[in-house]
Amino acid sequence: MSTLEHCDAPGLMPLKSAVQNILSQVTAVSESEVVSLALAHQRVLATDLISNMNVPPADNSAMDGYALRASDLKHTSTLQLIGTALAGQPFTGQIEQGECVRIMTGAVIPQGADAVVMQENTQINNDMVSVTHVPQSGHNIRPAGNDIRLGERVLAKGMCLGPAELALIASIGQADVKVIRPLTVGIMATGDELTPPGQPLKTGAIYESNSYALAAQLQSMKMKVLNYGIVADDKTVLRRMFVQADKECDVIISCGGVSVGEADFVKEILAELGQINFWKVAIKPGKPFAFGQLNKAYFCGLPGNPVSSFVTFEQLVLPLLKTLSGQRINLDKQAYLVAKVAKKVTKRPGRADFQRAFYERDEQGQLWVEAQKNQSSGVMSSISKANCYLLLAQAQGDIEQGELVKILPFAFLH
Repeated sequence: MSTLEHCDAPGLMPLKSAVQNILSQVTAVSESEVVSLALAHQRVLATDLISNMNVPPADNSAMDGYALRASDLKHTSTLQLIGTALAGQPFTGQIEQGECVRIMTGAVIPQGADAVVMQENTQINNDMVSVTHVPQSGHNIRPAGNDIRLGERVLAKGMCLGPAELALIASIGQADVKVIRPLTVGIMATGDELTPPGQPLKTGAIYESNSYALAAQLQSMKMKVLNYGIVADDKTVLRRMFVQADKECDVIISCGGVSVGEADFVKEILAELGQINFWKVAIKPGKPFAFGQLNKAYFCGLPGNPVSSFVTFEQLVLPLLKTLSGQRINLDKQAYLVAKVAKKVTKRPGRADFQRAFYERDEQGQLWVEAQKNQSSGVMSSISKANCYLLLAQAQGDIEQGELVKILPFAFLH
């Protein structure tokens, strides 16, 4: 991988090209571990999961009613009640001609029965059941394997396990699952102007905030986070921190020091330790971005402005982390909604713009979206007050009121 000084070259790299460039250089980790289902949320499946049973394991009733032989009702509408089948307590006998069994939802279908009539379509007189609406064979029966069949692939390798997947695994009787080991991600912020929260703020200084957003996002993905704190603009200190982080991490993420003219010794140290590209990506907020690999760890350099750091992490670093952790992703299938613009949106062509916005649905069901007034890359409140990104393509210009646009709800991310 050669070092490409995109920041010094004319033009900007399209966002999709930047992501594809990154992913083409990433090899997923192969190490795995077995964890209990209670600890498997947001972990990535290491192997295809094959079912060793049918789900449900036996034919069972889809509702409360009476299990019977449908053919008997061709000759009579009244059947003899001979017992009861409960969920977990099946009827052990066999239904013969002219007989039925009281059955509850989820109970195993008794031998001989091939239909269930719902209780609302019956009348009871002592032990005789009169059927007022005749069911067909198979009615109201959930067959064995209706959800999952023996030998079926339940989940594919690379699936990120959410609540539904955990329930699916539990339904085939597995108490644990084989997953990819968690990534170790190091984060650091560079700059003499940065001060940790809780400390007195000197003139010209600002509080460091990017690491808190990064750590929270990484922890929600069940990754191990090593926070190296604030690293001063000192060549010796920076080299020592990068060398240490390279030994301890799969990925290193730094904030600040990747723009043209910023901390040239950062670039010098990274070039010594590995191969790093510095790009201008056609994204707003964002643009300056660094990617490459040190001796062991992949490296991502984010802009220092908080909103730029936040957005470039989501759009450029998340695909890297997911791919590295073995997760299957499809760059061509991003979920989004379409809404009408409530107020005119100003944009200059040249960069894909992720404007922070708020969307809501009116009484007629129409989605409307309005961009936050202050779109500065240094105004983090523009994200905290928003619930979506208003997605504007690289070549797109101003958007007039009432025009349709794509929006990316924050709930769709990660």
